[in-house]
Amino acid sequence: MNLLVLLGSPRKGGNSETLAKKVAKAVEQSGGTVEYRRLNDLSLRPCQACGGCEKTGKCVIKDDMTEIYEAVDAADRILLVSPVYFYALSAQCKICGDRFQARWSRKYLQKERFRQGEGRKGYLLSTSATKGPKIFDCSILTARYIFDAMDVQYGGEFLVKGVDNRKAVLGFPEEMAKAEQFGMDMVAGRA
Repeated sequence: MNLLVLLGSPRKGGNSETLAKKVAKAVEQSGGTVEYRRLNDLSLRPCQACGGCEKTGKCVIKDDMTEIYEAVDAADRILLVSPVYFYALSAQCKICGDRFQARWSRKYLQKERFRQGEGRKGYLLSTSATKGPKIFDCSILTARYIFDAMDVQYGGEFLVKGVDNRKAVLGFPEEMAKAEQFGMDMVAGRA
């Protein structure tokens, strides 16, 4: 199994990345491979709503998103990783997600299904500083639509509230253990 981890936080080594690495470690220990892409380090332009992808299913913008499309197409599992910013995914995740309009066009306008029936799944891993009851609602809904555009089944989410300072999640050993279990469940098909 090939896991692609799309790191959407501008903060290196933060809470969401720390948890993602714990998930990924479980995948590697189960014999899977893990590929990381730090979205903040890439040159990604926002979707221009130009309609250029409508006829071909391919984005006309030539930037680092090309390598993300290829990595997503090659992955068996995708982990979208983002802290919550104003009750939503980070801007880095949102730009990347919006650019999957090209894959939406491939799927819905070109009627080209990609690796259909292979059991590919996408997951959201998100952290928040606050503990509001609806803190993750927007992120989950957006992630579901991003994965649909990728032509990947939504597998679920791993969410942790109340972590703000860098590496604060390390003070929550039960959440670190849950992250590892989440990775094992991804491999076993339980998540």
